[in-house]
Amino acid sequence: MPEDIKKEAIDNETAENKAEEIEIEGADEESTQAAEEAKDTDMNETESDDDALADAEAKADDKSDEKKGLFKKKKKDKKDEQIEELNDRLKRQMAEFENFRKRSEKEKSQMFDMGAKTIVEKILPVIDNFERGLAAVPDDKKDDPFITGMDKVYKQMLTELDAVGVKPIECVGQEFDPDFHNAVMQVENDELESGTVAQELQKGYMYKDSVVRHSMVSVVQ
Repeated sequence: MPEDIKKEAIDNETAENKAEEIEIEGADEESTQAAEEAKDTDMNETESDDDALADAEAKADDKSDEKKGLFKKKKKDKKDEQIEELNDRLKRQMAEFENFRKRSEKEKSQMFDMGAKTIVEKILPVIDNFERGLAAVPDDKKDDPFITGMDKVYKQMLTELDAVGVKPIECVGQEFDPDFHNAVMQVENDELESGTVAQELQKGYMYKDSVVRHSMVSVVQ
């Protein structure tokens, strides 16, 4: 075989071998790239699965916490209901006791006033007798020590009665009022209007806000 032909054949074989090597290297690179892409895909899928699992676990924990919270809330509400019920019962009992205390004090006050009013009614005739006796004393005997002493006793009794709430009813010159006055006669009087009290025949008294004895009066026609 001529040398030129032999050399050419060798060169062609060498070129073919290099082409095959290039193709093999390209195929290996493609295989490697495909393997890496598949590996990345698997990793991404694995990460997605892990994220989904974590989300599911988180939701399950949230639901569990929510259930626990609702359970605790229900227990707390039941306790609060018991506390509110006890507070309501306590307030009711306190209100009942306060009403009972006020009612008892009112009844005691009324009983005391009734007793005091009875005593005042018994004392008033004594006051009347003092007034009649002092009014009957002649002018020349008013400086007598005995008369002076009696006058002091009379004034002291009026002072003590006034201190406990016993006061005389003003009537002369006032319009006749059946709640305070007891008219026993009618008189003519040009200086006073009709229906006005002209004269006090017996002094009336009040104990606090109630009438102990009406004033006995004469009224202008």
